[in-house]
Amino acid sequence: MIGAWRADFGARDFMEVDTAALQTSPGNEAHIGAFATNLTGPAGETRPLYLHTSPEFACKKLLAAGEERIFTFAHVFRNGERGALHHPEFTMLEWYRVGEPYEVLIADCGRILAEAARAAGTTTLRFRGKEADPFAEIERLTVAQAFERFAGIDLLATLDAQGRPDRAALAAQAARAGVAPAPDDGWSDLFSKLLVAFIEPRLGLGRPTALVEYPACEAALARPCAHDPRVAERFELYACGVELANAFGELTDPDEQRRRFEIEMDERARIYGPGERHPIDEDFLSALALMPQACGIALGVDRLAMLAVGASRIEQVIWTPVAEIES
Repeated sequence: MIGAWRADFGARDFMEVDTAALQTSPGNEAHIGAFATNLTGPAGETRPLYLHTSPEFACKKLLAAGEERIFTFAHVFRNGERGALHHPEFTMLEWYRVGEPYEVLIADCGRILAEAARAAGTTTLRFRGKEADPFAEIERLTVAQAFERFAGIDLLATLDAQGRPDRAALAAQAARAGVAPAPDDGWSDLFSKLLVAFIEPRLGLGRPTALVEYPACEAALARPCAHDPRVAERFELYACGVELANAFGELTDPDEQRRRFEIEMDERARIYGPGERHPIDEDFLSALALMPQACGIALGVDRLAMLAVGASRIEQVIWTPVAEIES
């Protein structure tokens, strides 16, 4: 699969890059945990570093430095995640295009899925009894359409004109849909619960689905849509009910990006404790001021390999999986 993808990217004038796994910040998403370590200098001085949860910050610095089409296969690390679809170390394919609309990434995904199927010698993606045709045209469905269709919820009615969320409005609709809000559930918590319960299991059945136009408050690294500031240029790719990729029309405003990172880290501190805040990469924010308009996407290689060979757990497609913690 990886060989086929490399050939396809090479034929389209992409450069393969190799970014460092050790970074100043692992990323600033509220619900993604990181592995922390310390860099020790010759005189014994130390400073904290993290294993990256994505090569995204490094790739965007390269776009700011003048690269226009890049891709990378990166081993990435996420702490506190383990399950059939989660492993603490996994392989991520990321690619970026300068000066192109983010919708072009959906066509890229179509080629990626088809190449994966051909490499695996299959015509069908499978996961736990669900199937999808990797050669079929990808369905496009907005998040608002999905919430209305599968949960009977008017999601946009819970956002004001600037995209600020109304927790009470979503809580009332969630309760009517059968999801009882917990007292400490914020709007984002309720959005995630509804997405997992009603939306994700119904996506990518028969053919892959691109779930597009996420609420702006759920797209910290994406720019707002021109036609509606309540939603952002973000989509996720699904097949067989499994999320495979996450794409953005990239935000390039460093002040707005800092504001969003601080909101995410405030939320992380609220949920996991004040010691769980991740630092902000100041070099990354400086690079954003120089970065051209671009789009980018991250795809889980192991998850797609699972679907291509019909595996039921991610360890089945990882050469040397990390042993689980014994209870």
